[in-house]
Amino acid sequence: MKLLRFFFPLVLCMFLSCSDNGPNNPDIPEVPLTPTIGSLRDGITVISDDSLAFVLFAPKKQTVHLIGDFNNWTVSDSYKMKKDGDRFWIKIGNLQKGKEYICQYLIDNSIRIADPYTSKVSDPDNDRYISNNVYPNLIQYPTGKTSEIAMVVNTAPASYSWKVNTFKVDKPDNMVIYEILIRDFTEQGTIKAIEEKISYLKNLGVNAVELMPFNEFEGNNSWGYNPSFYFATDKAYGTPNDYKAFIDACHSNGIAVIMDMVLNHSYGQSPMVRMYQGSDKNPTADNPWYNKTSPNSSYSWGYDFNHESEYTKAFVDSVCAYWMKEYKVDGFRFDFTKGFTNTKGDGWSKDDSRITILKRMASEIWKRKSDAIVIFEHLTANDEEKILADYGIKLWGNMNSTFIEATMGWGAFDSDENGELNGDVSWASYKKREWSKPNLVAYMESHDEERIMFKNEAYGNSNGSYNVKDLSTGLKRTEAAAVILMSLPGPKMIWQFGELGYDIALNREGNQHLDPKPPHWEYYDVPARKNLYDVFAKINKLRNTNTTFYTSDYTIDLANQYKQILLKSSTESICAIANFDVTELTQKVNFGKTGKWEDYFTGNQLNLSDNSIDITLQPGEYRLYISK
Repeated sequence: MKLLRFFFPLVLCMFLSCSDNGPNNPDIPEVPLTPTIGSLRDGITVISDDSLAFVLFAPKKQTVHLIGDFNNWTVSDSYKMKKDGDRFWIKIGNLQKGKEYICQYLIDNSIRIADPYTSKVSDPDNDRYISNNVYPNLIQYPTGKTSEIAMVVNTAPASYSWKVNTFKVDKPDNMVIYEILIRDFTEQGTIKAIEEKISYLKNLGVNAVELMPFNEFEGNNSWGYNPSFYFATDKAYGTPNDYKAFIDACHSNGIAVIMDMVLNHSYGQSPMVRMYQGSDKNPTADNPWYNKTSPNSSYSWGYDFNHESEYTKAFVDSVCAYWMKEYKVDGFRFDFTKGFTNTKGDGWSKDDSRITILKRMASEIWKRKSDAIVIFEHLTANDEEKILADYGIKLWGNMNSTFIEATMGWGAFDSDENGELNGDVSWASYKKREWSKPNLVAYMESHDEERIMFKNEAYGNSNGSYNVKDLSTGLKRTEAAAVILMSLPGPKMIWQFGELGYDIALNREGNQHLDPKPPHWEYYDVPARKNLYDVFAKINKLRNTNTTFYTSDYTIDLANQYKQILLKSSTESICAIANFDVTELTQKVNFGKTGKWEDYFTGNQLNLSDNSIDITLQPGEYRLYISK
């Protein structure tokens, strides 16, 4: 350390005399809206095996010092960063190749922050609880020398050799997406443990995995929707190379990886919040990225990004480009895009300014990766969602409540007396919404929604000896729901363990919404639950191989308890039917053509001399006929 301090002034002078100061940081992609210092962009740039450059965008700040392991956390003129307009920068040398150093920016002698672009943080409160099995040899926070979160830098961080350098998403308009909360998917709660389950997902017919947020969030125990650092993987789930190995393994198995990204808001650990924060803890008026207060107080969390700010736009573009380049993610599911606006109100009505903001963001993503998957959790009025869908953006379609009413056996009731039946699942069809493109990601369950089997077991209807509360009966009805949902054209999503009839409530005594839920891998060994898995797997396999599921020529009758879907293509037709009543039902089924048909699940055949015939189904019974 003394040797480093002795030689540093000479090394610094050598750097300052250089023109444009070295190569670009390969980890921070070029963003046209982001000015640079010479060839250096905001963040941390590796100059050589023993030197780094730091650039901090900090308008209206007076001084910034770099403090850290390499100068024993002292404030000195030698480590005072040079001010260049709204940016501060410095280059340091004589660092040991491959060694990690912890450091911070000290702004105006009062605010200590890590770089907003850092790829690794050191947390004084939470790192101690991360086991060596999860993150081996995690560098220890310099307790007693500083406070607040710091950044970890390295001139030669561990590299990763990709096995799959290029990956193309297969049939994105018909994806089967599997949503995963890393914390709750395995007993270990790590990304490495999920990699061991890829064969399970592949056998299920999944061709895209959507990981709930895994960039650095506050604490170690979270759903991830409280983000703090946008370029760092959260250490509670594993090392950066663990994440890369998982993505690589997914690609090797034909599975895309979608990253859940939270850019509506940040929480208090964000350095961009802390740099401009008033005594009330809210962002000050001069914060370049955040609104002082959210204009949408009825649906706001944390600190609200100002998406009309040019600085926020540039930051958003950098975040998205980074993960696609450095981690080869195939796209993003953006959380709560309804909030990407400064328009006051509840966010439901069509908002032209929000549409402009979101189209711009998607376009910038596609400039960097033309086939990137862009999914919004938008959930606004259909006229706005239609515009976004027609632009090429995919949107979440929450069908939880109506599918649950159907599986419970209460779907025929009109509780609001508005003429709409509780179990009408027609809105799972993009054509019903009058969209021109199949960009509706319809789902029965998500991380936010109650579990179908919990509701079946707790509140299921009955008729004589037929009782939806019985495990096998409820699971069989969930099979019927899966067949109806997955028969509709367009991408679909399955929430983790939904294929096994997961029945642990979101909120239960002693365990609240965001609390950990136990993984129940033993469910796979329960015959009735394995049957549900097999139904999902069989229809997913059919979806992945049969182009009739991509057709735009289809009709639906999904409002009543007896539900029908008819898909037509130039080569064949597919007819899905299911009875969600608790009594036997007979209904005329429209096959659209005569001839031979075979039930995909049982092999039973029909030879039709008429386009439509009456078919009787027992409660919970379903069939999937394919023309022969």
